Amino acid sequence: MKIEIVGPGCPRCIATEKNVKEVVKQLGIQAEITKITDVAEFAKKGVMFTPAVIVDNKIVVSGKIPTVEELKNILSSK
Repeated sequence: MKIEIVGPGCPRCIATEKNVKEVVKQLGIQAEITKITDVAEFAKKGVMFTPAVIVDNKIVVSGKIPTVEELKNILSSK
């Protein structure tokens, strides 16, 4: 599974990354987690609002910090 965290590196983006890593750990998922901080890349990926989470090239969260529970629901269904 490929998980991308999209955002400029603001506190909201850092909180999103922390939650993603926590859920991956809790669920025992094998995932490649990367951060995208380049605004030009945001546009290429179709992200209009940050922070965003992209799982296997599909935007699953945009414009808010996802909770651990939300992420569990999203990632456990993948």
